[in-house]
Amino acid sequence: MSATAKPRDAVALLKQDHDEVKAMFKQYEELGDRAFASKQKLAEKICLELTKHAIAEEEIFYPAMRAGAEDADDMIDEATVEHASAKDLIAQIHAMDPHDDLYDAKVKVLGEYIEHHVKEEEQEMFKAAKEAANGKQLDLVALGEQIQARKDEIEEIPAMPVPGKVVYSNQPVA
Repeated sequence: MSATAKPRDAVALLKQDHDEVKAMFKQYEELGDRAFASKQKLAEKICLELTKHAIAEEEIFYPAMRAGAEDADDMIDEATVEHASAKDLIAQIHAMDPHDDLYDAKVKVLGEYIEHHVKEEEQEMFKAAKEAANGKQLDLVALGEQIQARKDEIEEIPAMPVPGKVVYSNQPVA
């Protein structure tokens, strides 16, 4: 994300991601209505950073939480569903042109989803992670290093089917 030093602790690293994405959504809101190129560039950056963050959480942080934190299953299930909704919007935004009617609305709604997700994660899940770390069930530094390494491997948004776009195999592609 930024050139600032990355924290090694998983919770601090994920919180820093949250703060940086929140700042990018604020920048997006401040762009003018006709700043299409700037909006697209920033929206793509937001979507890529959210994708990196979500993949790292789903592959590394959430499984560690399930294994090491008390009563984490419901929190992780909810977070996974929230990620799925965000991924759907990311795929739609990624496939759109910033001139499209709903482009700004979709970026705004994505920001609202993320704001809700971040609030729950920081108030509940991160607290549970710190408690598990204090009880030695989780090594947050090792998790942080794994999360950062995984994020560094991701260079683009993986191809995903775009919700709402139906492709019929018996129809010629126009």
